[in-house]
Amino acid sequence: MNLFQPTPDAQVTQSPLADRMRPRTLDEFVGQEHLVGPGKPLRLQMERDDAGSMLFWGPPGTGKTTLAKIIAAMSRAEFIEFSAVLSGIKEIKQVMSEAERARQYGTRTILFIDEIHRFNRAQQDAFLPHVEKGNIRLIGATTENPSFEINSALLSRCRVYVLKALTEDQVAQLLQRALSDKDRGLGNLNVTAADDILRLIAVYTNGDARAACNVLEVSATLARDTGGVITEDIAKAALQKRTLIYDKSGEEHYNLISALHKSVRNSDPDAALYWLGRMLEAGEDPLYVARRVVRMAVEDIGLADPQALALCMAARDAVDFIGLPEGNLALAQAVVYLSVAPKSNALYTAYGSVTQDVENTAADPVPLHLRNAPTGLMKGLGYGKGYQYAHDVEGKVANMECLPDSLRGKTYYQPTNEGIEKRIRERLEEIKKRRTDATTRNS
Repeated sequence: MNLFQPTPDAQVTQSPLADRMRPRTLDEFVGQEHLVGPGKPLRLQMERDDAGSMLFWGPPGTGKTTLAKIIAAMSRAEFIEFSAVLSGIKEIKQVMSEAERARQYGTRTILFIDEIHRFNRAQQDAFLPHVEKGNIRLIGATTENPSFEINSALLSRCRVYVLKALTEDQVAQLLQRALSDKDRGLGNLNVTAADDILRLIAVYTNGDARAACNVLEVSATLARDTGGVITEDIAKAALQKRTLIYDKSGEEHYNLISALHKSVRNSDPDAALYWLGRMLEAGEDPLYVARRVVRMAVEDIGLADPQALALCMAARDAVDFIGLPEGNLALAQAVVYLSVAPKSNALYTAYGSVTQDVENTAADPVPLHLRNAPTGLMKGLGYGKGYQYAHDVEGKVANMECLPDSLRGKTYYQPTNEGIEKRIRERLEEIKKRRTDATTRNS
């Protein structure tokens, strides 16, 4: 007997609450009814034992690993758990070789890979031939969008199941089960918690069952020494600070900036402030937000309110100058201003049309009358001939085409009737009339 080898009971006791309370059957599993509810696709596959290779995509603590283990138990297959964080190509090849030998003896292997998106392309490619031959049934878990992170060849051989964050009620249900369970949970501690306290933990952990169990375990330890009741103060002490799900380089990063931009575009200052707060409080680089706010000013407001760009640049400078958290208010001021400002994408659309013409039309030479003629040779070649100096013309608008011949008469910028652009539209109409009058005078 090895004195330093823990007994099975000791291992259970010492493992985290979330691991001890992990559901072992579908009846114990909470959430994801759209996948494992009666008659739903994944449940039917599991009950028929015909689930092929698959990817579970969802936020942390939603049951990805648990579902993989339940599938392995129901299929009576050899279950191998692999971490993309800790494993390399050498370990992959060894596991694949063992799975191939096991298949020859009639043993099926389910290979579960947590954080599969952390494997590079070459490592992911190593699984392909074994998935195709049926040596393994691959189950990958990822918090990142598989479309961006998984090889297309491997992705095409796997069915993707999207897991949703657990609701507050579902997390509270799991916590109540953990409090009362004497075999695997905290039942022997004789600690209690009101429903609103469990919901508080659920709210602050954002549908992450693992994080909620960790908080409950700390809360129960604190409460055991202070009367056996988990109070709001104890729960908040265990929580410390709410953890916001965010990855500066992942999909959620782009989802949140998209929500902020579209809220500003839709003139909704409350939503814009909320999404701004979500990003900044989760640790986003404020200068990244400032750059995107400047983009909003020129893309969605433009000349309808030219002051918007100046204010956003000032907000950027304020963030750079005073840092956080004070700089957050400068960004908040900017997004509220942009939200209530008149909207116009006329400039954005105009420049988009220009880039298309630059790409798709011939690069015509600059008309001679628009060229400078600093030398006699250039003047002799006609450079500058026919140029009309606008300040010398009545109305300050010359009857002179400034676009290449192939684009003569083309209109790119079409201002709206919003904000300052209404005055710009009126001014352009006046300019057009003066140009027409000049044509008439010269004819």
